[in-house]
Amino acid sequence: MPSFSVTDWWQFLCAAACCNIVFWALAAATIKQRRHRLSAEAYDLGRIQLVLSGIYVFGCAWRSAFPLYDVGRVSLFHSWLSSIVLGRSVATLAELSFVAQWALMLHYFAVKGGNGTVRVIALLLVPLIALAELSCWYAVITTANLGQVFEALLWTGTGALAVVGMWLLLPASVGLQRRMLLIWSIAGAAYVVFMCWFDVPMYWSRWLADQAHPRPFFGLTQGLLDAAQRRIVSYRWADWRGEIAWMSLYFSVAVWASISLVSVSIREANAALSSARAPATLPSWPRLEWLLLLPLRAFNRANKRR
Repeated sequence: MPSFSVTDWWQFLCAAACCNIVFWALAAATIKQRRHRLSAEAYDLGRIQLVLSGIYVFGCAWRSAFPLYDVGRVSLFHSWLSSIVLGRSVATLAELSFVAQWALMLHYFAVKGGNGTVRVIALLLVPLIALAELSCWYAVITTANLGQVFEALLWTGTGALAVVGMWLLLPASVGLQRRMLLIWSIAGAAYVVFMCWFDVPMYWSRWLADQAHPRPFFGLTQGLLDAAQRRIVSYRWADWRGEIAWMSLYFSVAVWASISLVSVSIREANAALSSARAPATLPSWPRLEWLLLLPLRAFNRANKRR
């Protein structure tokens, strides 16, 4: 057994979650303090990013406190708070919010720079991850690892698309926007390499093991009941070994990227809209884009009516 135990790992996740909440709260305080110095569009964009980031930050904090290996039904606590169905539901909402942040950022910079290709990429991100979530739910309900293979492939492809979008934005970018696009694209490329090197092969090997030792998979109703009720409490390193690497990065580095989108969105939008060369309002969104990003627009209108 390694000197770094599963308990040590869990304590690291909890400490990272606390730090992440503090970082997010500081970002929220910054928006509040600077509200009267921001243009209306910059404030709205930052607020939407803040809400999406908050869903992701607190969702990851929940999953850090109650980590789960969904398909194996393994948890650290025998509590309803460690329900596989509950944990997967939190993860789904958090992950869709996270990818919506990237879609919103790419879309804004694409419209600002008049880059139609990146705008299309931005519109593809959320649907692709929604499909990945369905694949994950299939795996969680049935316990068939093939669903996780498809999920990992979809996340890898979506990450690669986002990196391509950021690289396409670089030639027309300057200042903070250029620096952050470089950092995000390098981190995104590292993520794609990690997925190809670690996650996809891991899930594929698990699927091959399923095939080598055939076992019955759950149906929809039976699988949902099993995921809601059954938990195998384990602190054995062998049971968690495959989850530790990706969960550690996911609940730390990915959360920092989410929070960084809030700050950069505010500063870039405000700089563009306060510039003498910039238009007085954000570019209008075509009808299709308005429909695809309707939840974000609805949130914005609801807050304006307060």
